[in-house]
Amino acid sequence: MSRRGHAPPGDARKIQEVLARYVRATDRRDGKAQGALFTDDAIVQIHTRTGPDSYEPFGEPLIGGTGVEYAVEHFMAPHPEGGASHHTTTDHIIDIHGDDAHLSAQFVVFSVRASARPADGWPEGVFGAQGTVRPIESGYYETDLRRVDGEWRIAHHSVLMDLPIAVPGA
Repeated sequence: MSRRGHAPPGDARKIQEVLARYVRATDRRDGKAQGALFTDDAIVQIHTRTGPDSYEPFGEPLIGGTGVEYAVEHFMAPHPEGGASHHTTTDHIIDIHGDDAHLSAQFVVFSVRASARPADGWPEGVFGAQGTVRPIESGYYETDLRRVDGEWRIAHHSVLMDLPIAVPGA
């Protein structure tokens, strides 16, 4: 993690925490919590990779925290029974200039599916975690943040997906 410019020492950590709250809200499908992380005029755009260093926008951008909240609550499929997702972020690069900052991070999303416990219990000799964890998405977050009333909020968020996105009927 890097920190440039003249900012209080804890700002880089607070900025990284905004992203941590964002991915946790995504995993919980909590639109209200996720929307609260954005400015009222924030722009969120998903992009899909079209070449080694090129991307194209996917869908229409979301506007503001209310747009993000609506999208999470209406366009993200709920997890199936025994299912969850876990976003991980790494290699955070943070540049701070006064009340503006940029955060670049890599992400991987894991799909988690718990095995159903048999009605008569686990068979003899079975031990440990039962189910599967597999990576399903990866890419980069390129995020501009702004300090609003002393709190860091996302002002522009680009999700750069490594994989194409399929939408039924499109």
